[in-house]
Formats: sequence, structure tokens, C-alpha cells
Amino acid sequence: MNSSAQHTFSLENVVKWRSEHISDSRFVLILSVLVGFFAALAATLLHTLIHVIQQLLTHGFDITGANFLYLLYPVVGIYLSGVFIRRVVRDDISHGVTRILYAISRRQARIRGHNMWSSIVASGITIGFGGSVGAEAPIVLTGSAIGSNLGSLFNLDRRYLLLLVGCGAAGAVAGIFKAPIAGLVFVVEVLMIDLTMSSLLPLMLSSVTATTVSYIFNGMEPMFKFSIENAFTLDRIPFVILLGIFCGFVSLYFSETMNACEGLIAKIKGPYRKLLVCGIVLSVLIFLFPSLYGEGYDTINLLINNHMSADWNQVMNNSFFFGHAHMLIVYLGLVLLFKVFASVATNGGGGCGGIFAPSLFLGCIAGFIFAHVCNSLHIGPFMPEENFALFGMAGLMSGVMHAPLTGIFLIAELTGGYGLLLPLMIVSAASYLTIRIFQRHSIYSMRLAKKGELLTHHTDKSVLVLMRTENVIEKNFTPLSPDMDLGQLVNAISRSSRNLFPVLNAEQQLVGIVFLDDVRKLMFRTELYHRYTVDKLMKLTPARLLLTDSMDAVMHKFDETKAWNLPVEDENGVYQGFISRSKIFNEYRRLIVDFSDE
Repeated sequence: MNSSAQHTFSLENVVKWRSEHISDSRFVLILSVLVGFFAALAATLLHTLIHVIQQLLTHGFDITGANFLYLLYPVVGIYLSGVFIRRVVRDDISHGVTRILYAISRRQARIRGHNMWSSIVASGITIGFGGSVGAEAPIVLTGSAIGSNLGSLFNLDRRYLLLLVGCGAAGAVAGIFKAPIAGLVFVVEVLMIDLTMSSLLPLMLSSVTATTVSYIFNGMEPMFKFSIENAFTLDRIPFVILLGIFCGFVSLYFSETMNACEGLIAKIKGPYRKLLVCGIVLSVLIFLFPSLYGEGYDTINLLINNHMSADWNQVMNNSFFFGHAHMLIVYLGLVLLFKVFASVATNGGGGCGGIFAPSLFLGCIAGFIFAHVCNSLHIGPFMPEENFALFGMAGLMSGVMHAPLTGIFLIAELTGGYGLLLPLMIVSAASYLTIRIFQRHSIYSMRLAKKGELLTHHTDKSVLVLMRTENVIEKNFTPLSPDMDLGQLVNAISRSSRNLFPVLNAEQQLVGIVFLDDVRKLMFRTELYHRYTVDKLMKLTPARLLLTDSMDAVMHKFDETKAWNLPVEDENGVYQGFISRSKIFNEYRRLIVDFSDE
């Protein structure tokens, strides 16, 4: 027996032994720790990769003026990343969190194995060379893929795979930000995994494990060093509310502009044409506004850790704006305006990254601009720019992701700013309520919501999303042809256990339905067997279903037609079978039981 056979045999033995000696519910606790550990390692590896590439490329840049290599680096980065994705991965790995939501709702929480490493490589190259996106969404996809594949390795069923996907996401967020509470809350708010007693402990274990590993490798200090030198006062509450509303509108601008630009880029045919267009946009923007280079965390540190104009002006280093202190707000305003175009160009041109970091970056700038303008115009009480930059980060994250709790706890844990928890709550709530007026879904979930493929906390809707059309199709119907006579129809009825019969043409397309009740009185009149043909006895169907229809759309057609059975066809109109109300109800009841067990 060769080594590979021995390995397979031993692995099968381990899986078998586990299933016999350790229950699924207990084994998930063990796997949640492993998932958190590996997710934190992946986060550390990606951040190290990004930092090393950036240091190699930008070391020695002149801070007093523009650097023309900014025109080259981002294009090289998205080109290399695009080639890697097309030639090596050969799969779409963009929109990491959206892909997790899709896997949860349509793929039984199964995520492809390459996602455990491919996003690290692609996003490391993209961001290291200056791509204006974040590393967090790729790491969340990586962590979720680790959880999904570990669960699949040990043959766990869908509900435990779903929980491990959540553990991977929680571990990724906790590990990359050193924020265990934010990791747990992110899974509940963004991935919409219900927080029950059976899911709470695994998610906590994964988050705590990932945070501990991150402490070991990166120290115990918060990701952004921040000290509260101006305590929050109640007279600032109205302006915190106004900042939240402002962040809500900035979030709306970011989301809508991103969706519109992605739609335009999708119309460009060919990867190299997209690279040309997006590469020009990205490189020019970064050349003019170097703050757009990479994740933008250096800019965040400058704005939340300094109190003087001389320090804030460092954000204009390496650009044409250097030395023009009076242009600070103009520069930051332009960065706020153009960041979305840089992010879309990065991913559209072939790069890989998410919107976590852009949300934090834009929020920091939005909060800083708001406070600085108010102070300059002497509107209201004094507003510490560094504090309001912090509030803006929570506001943008709450608005863009529709996740106010994630915004509150992530910013508090990122900076150690728990003393500002009250204003963080106010600005997050105000931003979320503002954007909810215009958008029902977050930037992550709106694509799936439009297709009816979004899993939510609404149990009835979630069950319909989990139900797949192909799983409820019944195919044990005897097909008829339109030119068959009554005698042949009676023969077909004698061989069938169903009371309806699809009538198909030569192209296997449905042209009608024969119901047993409609021919029952003619069946025993043999003198009529050659007088009637199927096309005279069949009826038209009240509606037709498509394989691509969501279950919500299927139920809508059943409600409209009051039918008990409806035919299903593919996109070419070829008959596939029937769906019945009883089959749907049985599947619905089974999934409801699963939800209750969870």
C-alpha cells in the first residue's frame, strides 16, 4: 500500500472514530478553536505580506512632492493579481463577504478549498502594490473557507457547516483587528447567522482564540493607538447626531456610486480592456492623492492621534499639495469624493480586496472634516477633531455595512476608546437610520437580495431561500405526445401512478397537460379510442416555473394561479418536471425543524 493510500485510510479512520465517539455538537467546539487559530494566522500572514511589499516599493519616497512611481505600482499590482486569479485560481474571488452570504444561502455553506489561500495571495499583491481596498473581506472569506472545509472534512451537516463558516468569519475579524466582540457581532449582523445558545459558545471560542493568536504575534496594543484627551460632553450630542446623518449620506454615496461604477465596468469586454481603463483611473488618483495608496491606515493614525495642524498636514505628504496647509480640507474632501472610484477601479481592473478599510478610512476623514469645519466656523461647542474622526469611522461602517453594533464595538476595540461608547452608539444609530431610508440592504447583501438569494433573520424568508427549486422537482410523470390517440393515453394512464400527464412536442417543450379527471368518463368507451387525440383533451398550464426561479417567486406563482402543480422548464423552454404544493410544504417543514434544532 502506497503512502497516499495509507494517508487516505488513516484519515477515514479518524473521521469514523470521531463520528462514533464525539458528538457533532461537541466536536464543533474543538473545530471552532482550530478555525480561530488558522484564521488569525492567515490574517497575520496577509498583513505581513502587505507591509513587506509596501515597504520595499515606497521606501525612500520624497515626501515633499509627487512620486511618479505611484503611476506604475497600482497597475502592476492589479495586473499581477488578475493574472493569478485567471490563470491559477480560475474562479471569481471578488466580493468576499457577498460570496460567503451566497455560500450560506445557496451552496449549503460549502466554500471551495482554494479560498483558504487564494484571497491571501491576490489581496496581498493588490494592496501591497497600492490597490485602494482593504484586506479584511479577503481574510473573512479565507476564515470562512477554513471553517467550511474543516467541517466538510469531518462530514458535518449543513447547520454545523453554517456555524463553522460563522466561526471562520468571527475569527478573521477578531484576529485582524484584535477585536473579539466585533468578530462575534459581525457574524450576527452582516452574515445574519442567528445567535442562539448553541452557536454562541463556538463563535466566542473562535473569536477569543483568534484574538489571542493575534496578541502573540502583534502585541496586545490596540490596532490604532488612541488616547482620550477631551472627554465627551453632553452639549456635543446634537452635533454627534448631525455627524451620524452626514455619515449616512456619505455611506449612501459610497454604496450607490460603487454599484453604478461596477455596472459600467461589467460592460467592458475583456480583462485587458478593463485593466487599461481601471489602471489609468487608479494610478492617476493615487498619483494625485497618495492617501489613497493601500488601506489608508497611516492616514487614520495621523488624524486620530494628533491635535495640531502641523501634524494633520502630513496626510498631504508625497503629493502636489505638500506645504499648502490651507488646502488640508480641500485635499481631504477630494479624497472623500474619489476614494470610491479608486476602490472600484482596483477590483474592476483585476485586483482583490474589500470595503472594510475603505469604510474606516472614509469615516475617519468624514468625521475629521465635520469637526474641523465646525470649529473653523465657530459652530457649536469645541469638537475635538480626533474624537469626531473616531465617531465617523463607526458611522461609515454602520451605514455601509448596515451593522451599527459592529461599528460601535469594532471602533471601541480598535482604539481602546471605550470612554466614548455613548457617542459611538449615537453616531452609529443615526447613520444606520439615515441610510435605511434609502437602502434596505447593505452593500454586501443587496446583490443577493435582488435575486432572492439572501438569508436573513426572518425564519420564513430564510427557509424559502434555503429551499432550492431543483430539490423539489418531481419527475415521475409519464409524458405524452400531442398526436397520441385516446387508446394510447389509456395505456399510459395504466402505467402511471400520477393523475396528470405532461404533453411534450418533438423538442421536449411542454405544450399542455392532460388531467386524469378530464378523461375518466372516456376511458372505458373503447369505440372512442381512435376518435380523440391528446391535443384535443389537453389543457394549457396556468403558469410555468423556471429552474432559475427563487422559491419566493415559485410561491408567488402558486398563490396567483391557485394551482396544486406547476411545470418547470429550463432557460431554453425544455420541460424538466413538476413542482407540487405538497412537495414544497414537506421540504418547508423539514427545514423549519432544522431551524428549530439549531
